[in-house]
Amino acid sequence: KAMVPVTLFIWLLIEIASYMALSRYWFNASWDVAVLGALGGVLGLRMGIVAITWAFAYAHPSPAPKLSTGQTIWMMLSEYLAFILTFILVIPFERLWMPADRLRPSKQPIILIHGYGCSRGVWWKIRRDLEAAGHTVASVSLVPPYASIGKLVPQLGQRIDQVCKATGAQQVILVGHSMGGLVSRSYLARHGIAQVAKLITIATPHQGSELSRVGFVGQSAHEMEPGSMWLRDLASEPVKIPVISIRTPHDNFVMPQDNQRLLEAEDLELAGIGHLALLYARRTVDILLGILGNPK
Repeated sequence: KAMVPVTLFIWLLIEIASYMALSRYWFNASWDVAVLGALGGVLGLRMGIVAITWAFAYAHPSPAPKLSTGQTIWMMLSEYLAFILTFILVIPFERLWMPADRLRPSKQPIILIHGYGCSRGVWWKIRRDLEAAGHTVASVSLVPPYASIGKLVPQLGQRIDQVCKATGAQQVILVGHSMGGLVSRSYLARHGIAQVAKLITIATPHQGSELSRVGFVGQSAHEMEPGSMWLRDLASEPVKIPVISIRTPHDNFVMPQDNQRLLEAEDLELAGIGHLALLYARRTVDILLGILGNPK
């Protein structure tokens, strides 16, 4: 289950070593300059990736509340920092951020399901905040990361069984970020609602994302293309439990942004925030705590 963290850690080392070798042996730079160059290269590449997502977002917009220039700059900067935090500091060093789930007796534990190309590590802050409010929270890492979404469903089913057994619960609450919401819906379509009381999705591409056509790899990316057969099949299986869609009309990964809407879901809008930044925003936690209420 540590596939994504280990892979990202190895690629990060290779990337840093490549930048330093280029600086040392191509430009004949000193070690100090080579280290600074490697740092600049790592940060600059991620800045370019995030900039591309915003460019695509503005090319495929949905109607959204207008932001001031300052709000727009802050939103983009926050998303860039969230990207850096997620893929350079958190996931490659997941064990430092996300110790094993602390499962205790609970009537309705929460299971957090990550999105495309990520791992359970992305939930480190939300899990901490929910636990501080008294909730029992579990997580799961789905592998391989780019496999068909349907192939990830048995892993979620296994985790639900484990959490119910460990906590004595009959049902859990699923919270899925991005593709994690689709995995959750696919589980419900395949296995029913007996063990799930509620579904909360965060920035989930319920109707797909145009970025999947060009920015992602793997079978799951093809399944998240708007109009894909997989999404059409999933749409034919409406969710039969309470479902809430927390979305941002300024999403830079799900585009058009209205593709986060789900017909049978209660729709909660968080404006002025990016796709990954939702995982770190206090506004997201406050909404979740309002939905989940006091643990019993």
